[in-house]
Formats: sequence, structure tokens, C-alpha cells
Amino acid sequence: MTTTDGTFGTPAFRSLGRTGPETFPLGLGAMGMSALYGPADRDESLATVHAARAAGITLIDTGDFYGMGDNELLLHDALRGTDRDRYQLSVKFGAQRSPDGAFIGFDGSPAAVQTSLAYSLRRLGVDHIDIYRPARLDPGVPIEETVGAIAEMVRAGYVRHIGLSEVGADTLRRAAAVHPISDLQIEYSLISRGIEDAILPAARELGIGITAYGVLSRGLISGHWTRDSAGAGDFRSHSPRFQGDNLDHNLALVDTLRAIAERKGVTVAQLAIAWVAAQGPDIVPLVGARRRDRLAESLGSLAVTLSADDLAEIDKAVPAGAAAGDRYDAGQMAHLDSEK
Repeated sequence: MTTTDGTFGTPAFRSLGRTGPETFPLGLGAMGMSALYGPADRDESLATVHAARAAGITLIDTGDFYGMGDNELLLHDALRGTDRDRYQLSVKFGAQRSPDGAFIGFDGSPAAVQTSLAYSLRRLGVDHIDIYRPARLDPGVPIEETVGAIAEMVRAGYVRHIGLSEVGADTLRRAAAVHPISDLQIEYSLISRGIEDAILPAARELGIGITAYGVLSRGLISGHWTRDSAGAGDFRSHSPRFQGDNLDHNLALVDTLRAIAERKGVTVAQLAIAWVAAQGPDIVPLVGARRRDRLAESLGSLAVTLSADDLAEIDKAVPAGAAAGDRYDAGQMAHLDSEK
């Protein structure tokens, strides 16, 4: 709830599964500060990380391939001098890139685990990673081998917890049989609800938390997106949900959400983030804010209470499967274990 000066009281922390750390109920996804969404303002990115920490956010998510290492270097500078015990770093690894920036494969081998981790520790300027996870499932390496290699790094003290990203229910079970898994990072939003059928029930059965990325579907359901929003270098200009008739259909869904949000006196983004958080205390939404004003708006979702009637109204307005277009192009979708 808000205090009289407009700031937020201390919200209840959430646990990342049975074995993971407790975190602030929102996490900060830093990808857009260095990659894929077009040019970013480094000074504003640094200020946004500082503002997130000042607001109480503890969980910060990155990947060693975001900006080909630049994102980790950015966080090194942003977190310099911060008590290491007061924040958690979630780091993804495994995506392989060429000098021109193209994605050329994935490596989840034990050697890649150690090499990638060594470089991440150096770039981030820390002695351990709180949650280390392969960004995707390597089809050529059994998940048991990848998780086993990270488990060795846990025993060596370089990693605190093991997470996964974009894997299916069977892979979750196989991984958890090797070592406790703290959380699954996966896309989850009002228009990306594929995890509800099998993956979310499996995670709950295994005591694995969910860190939900794409809670605003990369800005599509933020209430701010228009046909002219994607600039040069923004991968969304080629994403199926942002194309042609698909975009018209999806923005019409946003208009239905806007009507509900206005009746509640909140923004569309706040409503959408609050919906994800309301799906269970084992879910921590990651917000990909690149600017302080967007961060402040996202933090406002913590003051949004959704009743059973509200949730029913939202579900009627945007039912599961309502979105037009896949969340990635066909080539990337084929690499998602979570979609098989």
C-alpha cells in the first residue's frame, strides 16, 4: 500500500520455490538496457537500476549474451559499492553469438557452464551468482549433465541456486531429480498463458518458483504501444504479435483492459502486472523497465488489489489464447522446450 508521501510501504517478500531465496515481489529484468529493444540510454539505465534498488527491488536478471557482455558490465557499474547480501543476481548463459551479433546456437555442456560462469563473475565483479540458469535447453546435452555441472559450481561456492528457463514439465522433473531447482524463468502474461496447462502444475508439484518475464508482452500490453513504437534495431518490429492484423487484434485487447484499468484508477501496465502477481505467491514478475518513469509505474502495481470479480472480468476480457501471433518467430519457437 502507499504511504502519504506516495512511496510504498514494505511489501511481503516472495520465496523462489522451496529452496530458493526470498525476493522483493517484483524483479528487474535488465535485458532491454543493452539489447534487442533498440538503442538505450546508459545513464538512464544506471539511474533506473539505482532507483530499483532504492525502492527495495532485490532480484536483478541478466544474461551473459545480453549486449554480448555489455549488460553484465552495466550492472557491475550500477551495483558498485552495494552490499552484496542485499541483492540477488539471476544470470542466464548458453546462447552462442557470432562477431556480428547473430545468434548461432546454444551450448549447455559442462565446459560451457564453467567457462560462461567464470566470465560472468569477472564482468559482474562478484564472487558468486545467486541463481544461475541455462537460457534454453541444449538439445545435444542431457539436462542432467547441465544441471550436474552447475551443481558442482554450487558446491564450489560460485553459485547459490540453480534455475531453469523456458523448459517443459518433463525437463523440470528430470532436472529436479539431479539438484533442487529454485525457479523457472518463463514468459507469463495475460496473453502468454501456455504454462498454465502442464508447466505451472509441475513446478508447483516440485516446489519450483516462477520468475515471470514478458509480463507486459514486451510492451505490447503496456498501454503505451503504438504502431510507431518500434525503432531501428528493435526485434519487436519482426515479432509475430507486433505485425499487421495481429497487432491490430492485440491492441484491441489492450483497449478492453484499458477500460477495466480506468475503472480501477490504475494504468493498463499496472493491471497486467498485478494480474500476473495474483496468479500465486510462488510467482515473481520481472519488469523490463529501462527508464525510471516506467519503473515507477511498474512499482505502482504493488498497490493494486484484484478481487475475484476483478480477475473474472479480466479473464473474460482477455481469455487464454486470445492473442494473435506466436510470441517468437517460427525458428525461435522451435528451440523452446516449453512449447513442445
